[in-house]
Amino acid sequence: MRDRLLPAPPRENGLPGLLGTVRAVTWLEVIVLGVVQGLTEFLPISSSAHLRIVSEVFFGRDAGAAFTAVTQLGTEAAVIVYFARDIGHLFMTWVRGFRSAAVRSTPDYRIAWLVIIGTIPIGVLGVLFEDTIQTAARNLWLIATTLVLFGLLLGLAERMGRQRVELQQMKPADGILLGFAQAMALIPGVSRSGGTITAGLFLGFTRPAAVRYSFLLAIPAVVASGIFQLPDVFAGDGPTGAQMVVATVIAFAIGFASIAWLLRYVERHSVYLFVWYRVALGALLFVALGAGWLSAT
Repeated sequence: MRDRLLPAPPRENGLPGLLGTVRAVTWLEVIVLGVVQGLTEFLPISSSAHLRIVSEVFFGRDAGAAFTAVTQLGTEAAVIVYFARDIGHLFMTWVRGFRSAAVRSTPDYRIAWLVIIGTIPIGVLGVLFEDTIQTAARNLWLIATTLVLFGLLLGLAERMGRQRVELQQMKPADGILLGFAQAMALIPGVSRSGGTITAGLFLGFTRPAAVRYSFLLAIPAVVASGIFQLPDVFAGDGPTGAQMVVATVIAFAIGFASIAWLLRYVERHSVYLFVWYRVALGALLFVALGAGWLSAT
């Protein structure tokens, strides 16, 4: 796989990473990227974009899509623990629905099915475009563009969304549309939660409802992706098993705190903080690329 943690080729100009060109996967690299993953996975600012940028700026190379997918297992474990009661309830409702017509008429049964159905787009598109996602889609020019563009879309959704629909009122069409919105996050810079929250706000959902559903919808896709790419991240000169365990544990701990913070934040505040952050980061990335300070690939 072409996106493993391999040494970066020598550059004729630009910065070779603020810490120099690293020839082996260091513990510092693993710890830093684990922290970045935990901090950014659930915020609508794109964890994959931040891992890509931090890897390039500080370590002079791309950590790779496989590394991202595996460390996401830690943050998704945080979701499972945080929402264990909700997940257990939805699962049992889904199971009971096969035997009871009364259960099949409940909103929870519908939501359980919509999580399953909403996972299909990202699964299908992820397999079809795997090579592009792991190579061309990680170009920093593209990431800068998606950070700005989807940041502005998030701001527009915040401004135009009615924010009256609760999670229990979700319709099948909403679940399908939100599934495709999540699939857009296959492109680094879009953000899994950002795409889902943006679509949810446009559909009239409240911020807390859109955020909670984005967490639930991400679980099947992220867990499957992380397990699927687990062998690739250890291949070649990639991180050791111990390093990946540490990175994943760090991502879990910080991710758990990020979930609690974000749910409290969106109950009382708009998402404009994330909009301005995305636009500023994208603009700064454009400047760095245009000046030759960073390599786009």
